[in-house]
Amino acid sequence: MTEFNLIQIAVAILFLPLVGFAFVLFFGKKIKNAYLFEISIITVTFILTAVLLFNKLSWFPDKNIVSEFSWIRIQNLAVLGNISIDLGFLLDNLSVIMIFTVALISMLVHIFSIAYMKGDRLYNRYFAYLGLFTFSMSGIVLTHNILMMYIFWELVGISSYLLIGFWYEKKSASDAGKKAFLVNRIGDIGMFSGIMLIFNTYHTFTFDKIFTQMAAGTLPFNSEFWLTVTGLLLFCGAVGKSAQFPLHVWLPDAMEGPTPVSALIHAATMVAAGVFLVCRIYPILTGNALFIIAVIGALSAVIPATIALTQNDIKKVLAYSTVSQLGYMVMALGVGAYKFAFFHLITHAFFKACLFLGSGSVIHAMHHEQDITKMGGLKKKLPLTYATFLIASLALSGIPLTSGFLSKDGILQGTFAFASLTGHWLFPAAGFAVAMLTAFYMFRLIILTFHGEPKNKEKYDHAHESPFVMAMPLVVLSTLSIFFWYTPNPVNADAGWFLSKWIKSPVLSVPQNARYSFMKTDVVSSVSKEGIADINNSTTVEGKEIVYSEAYTEAMHHAHYPAMFLSLLVAALGIVFAFIFYYWKKISADKLAADIEPLYKLSFNKWYFDEIYNATAVAFTMGSSRFLAWFDMNIVDGAVNGVATVTRWTSSFTGKFDSVIVDGLVNLVAYFSGFIGLILRRFQTGKVQTYLVLVVFSLVIILYLFKTF
Repeated sequence: MTEFNLIQIAVAILFLPLVGFAFVLFFGKKIKNAYLFEISIITVTFILTAVLLFNKLSWFPDKNIVSEFSWIRIQNLAVLGNISIDLGFLLDNLSVIMIFTVALISMLVHIFSIAYMKGDRLYNRYFAYLGLFTFSMSGIVLTHNILMMYIFWELVGISSYLLIGFWYEKKSASDAGKKAFLVNRIGDIGMFSGIMLIFNTYHTFTFDKIFTQMAAGTLPFNSEFWLTVTGLLLFCGAVGKSAQFPLHVWLPDAMEGPTPVSALIHAATMVAAGVFLVCRIYPILTGNALFIIAVIGALSAVIPATIALTQNDIKKVLAYSTVSQLGYMVMALGVGAYKFAFFHLITHAFFKACLFLGSGSVIHAMHHEQDITKMGGLKKKLPLTYATFLIASLALSGIPLTSGFLSKDGILQGTFAFASLTGHWLFPAAGFAVAMLTAFYMFRLIILTFHGEPKNKEKYDHAHESPFVMAMPLVVLSTLSIFFWYTPNPVNADAGWFLSKWIKSPVLSVPQNARYSFMKTDVVSSVSKEGIADINNSTTVEGKEIVYSEAYTEAMHHAHYPAMFLSLLVAALGIVFAFIFYYWKKISADKLAADIEPLYKLSFNKWYFDEIYNATAVAFTMGSSRFLAWFDMNIVDGAVNGVATVTRWTSSFTGKFDSVIVDGLVNLVAYFSGFIGLILRRFQTGKVQTYLVLVVFSLVIILYLFKTF
């Protein structure tokens, strides 16, 4: 298969879901089973992604396939000069693996939704929205330039708004959709500003052309500071889409949407778009930008993990878990563990989608009950759901023989290596703390949901295993959570084909002085200040060895087994503590919560982020809006109304003056003329004799007057 054939397949993958969306949207009311067309389209799309993945990795594993065309080309434009904007496709290992993941999970969610959404009033429309989302997400993955990515980025925002607020009759669902849309716009404003800085500097949106100019030393405003600012502004988009601190508040509320939607856009694809963006722009990011990204990732990993400990809504536990795991990935990117961040992005997509669909199976069986404290004993009623949920939970907790163990171990290795070179040990501390918390809250969830005695006997008695179309996706996704799909070595991901053959750390475009300005002095002193370096591979540029890359690789190697054993220890502790509290009940969770009530309330109330935002940003916005409304009503409208009043008074006076004075004078003249005419009309008899008499009489009068004067 040629490169041209692969591009043709990519075009079909992009636009087929759009065809499905249009068909179902326009004919959904007329054709009862229109949703079957959408499902067929998504199935074909998935098959094409599998073909694309196989051929790209088999025949072009080390080549980036690019196809582009000129969209806008303007010559000699004032101020901006020549403008050339190209659109196109980029097929590299990153994009083909990601598009396969998106299509697979989208197809499984479509299939799962057949039974889960059955009977819904807007059944066909729901599938149309899924098609629109898949189209939008595919555009983000396949594009070769940042502008086209931003266009599809906003389309993802629209489709997520439609899906989150799908049950718009519920106020909570419509509010959640608006909240997600508005919070994401905050991050998107930053991203757009970064894109404008990029275009102002490089006069192109294409990734490769930007990286090439950057490697040659071209920086925004010829400043490393502005390069850092540009990278962080672009990262703002990821903060919004991937629900990173402090814009993480929208994702838990987004659980108001249908559960399959949560699996698709809030676990596997939409929220992963932010991490994918950072992977794409990674060569742009300076060391200082990466350090800030790592800090945000660490905070985003720790804070939601502490909140998930006390939540009782099954979907919200998974939602905060998602935010935490995304923080893991972002932290990994920040500390330089690029390959493992992307690896965890893929593995997490599968096992978290399995968990969300598994929660949907539980909710379906329990007649839409979502409170885990009202469940219990479902292991016997839902054996298949329980088995798949357990496998995915083990993967999320980082237990051996699962994919999550391999990717999480790599991230913890990266934090160890980074700390050994920079002295920032808070990153590995955060990583291991989150690993323990994750194991604890996931097994708390499993024990309260599937073990023990049923809390609601009536719902328990009516519970039953989900039908095949709901169970099959769970089996597929849980199977993909096992290690052998990624490596034959269950303790070392680098020994397998996924990382060693398919995922390479990007060549960095940033000059070394910008890249390593935050490193230890003894490391920086040995680092070349010129050229390009691969962050995980020792490189020689103009005869100078890039010592940091070599040191990082060595540190990663030494950190492997300590990180692995320590991660196993903390995960085991988390699971044991969960059993002590909720299964064996050696310690009363309620009593402990009462003993540490302030901390418990802090976690249960989600660190009061919503309250803080309501009291600050929302209150300020609403207060400003009320003030502006008052100003508009009283000052602006007052001025307008005052002018209108004066005008009305002036018009009234003018009208009266016109009607009384002007018209009065005119009418007086008219009346006088009429009166004179009335008198003179008496003399106009038409008789000659009368006229002769009047003439004689007039002559007498005239003669008399002349005689007198």
